[in-house]
Amino acid sequence: MKIVIAGACDIGIYLATLLSHSHENITLIDEDEERLGRMDAEADLMTLQASPSSIKTLKEANAGDADLFIAVTADQHLNLNICMIAKALGAKKTVAKIDDVELTEPGMAELFERLGVSSLIVPETLAATDIINGLKMSWVRQRWDVHNGALVMLGIKLREGCEILNQPLKQLCGPDDPYHVVAIKRGYETIIPGGNDELKLYDLAYFMTTRQYIPYIRKIVGKEHYVDVKNVVFMGGGNTCVRAVKNIPSYMEAKIIEKDEERCEELNDLLEEDKALVIHGDGRDIQLLNEEGIMNTQASWHSQATPKPTSWHA
Repeated sequence: MKIVIAGACDIGIYLATLLSHSHENITLIDEDEERLGRMDAEADLMTLQASPSSIKTLKEANAGDADLFIAVTADQHLNLNICMIAKALGAKKTVAKIDDVELTEPGMAELFERLGVSSLIVPETLAATDIINGLKMSWVRQRWDVHNGALVMLGIKLREGCEILNQPLKQLCGPDDPYHVVAIKRGYETIIPGGNDELKLYDLAYFMTTRQYIPYIRKIVGKEHYVDVKNVVFMGGGNTCVRAVKNIPSYMEAKIIEKDEERCEELNDLLEEDKALVIHGDGRDIQLLNEEGIMNTQASWHSQATPKPTSWHA
């Protein structure tokens, strides 16, 4: 698959590296030489130092032949514009990163599709969804809903209680079984398993199943004893935190620790009183964390300065 990525900020770098490791044909465009220089030397891709807003640049990157054109620069207006141009040049599918969540309201997708933008992504919304999924299922490392939830992929760390270790997958995942193991992460190695492969202790295994069989997966991997999260502390009250708290299940209690006093006031205005308790303080203050019962908290979330937008711990 030919993929062109415009924008070598954190998200662009992360996507380019990830997709290059999947042996896709990647071209990364950015006019900043220093940002392009952050690419892993081992990543197998082409870089093009030029302005992604230039039609000449897009033609040079063969955007018209792209199966997928992804615009993830810091400017949402630029992302939308170059997606439209790439589509007009012949790109099969285009994806634009935006910041304005209002552009994702009902009916807008059809409008942008007609303009040449196949999909819109709001990183903070995706991160908030990921946080909520993780809090709902603390025994799962990662979860993806496929085809609007018709299928679910679960990434699960296998520990001593797992009952399906050391058995050939062909004995576990037949055509009539309710799940399939589609990938295994073992140390630094990623395995696309065959029938003779086996799951080992401490593997990170990826199960494809349907929602109705999630409790069954939980049983066979030995995670039934994991306590469901009912209280969580958010370290930092950014936009991702706000979106997560607004969608947090009603049975969960949330606290937000924010060091900026003005932001604390904004959070109290943005969030209903019963959604979260806002605390003015520094999340790195051990005494404050102890006073707020961090030892009895089942999960914590904090922002991090890496390509992945969020991190949470159960």
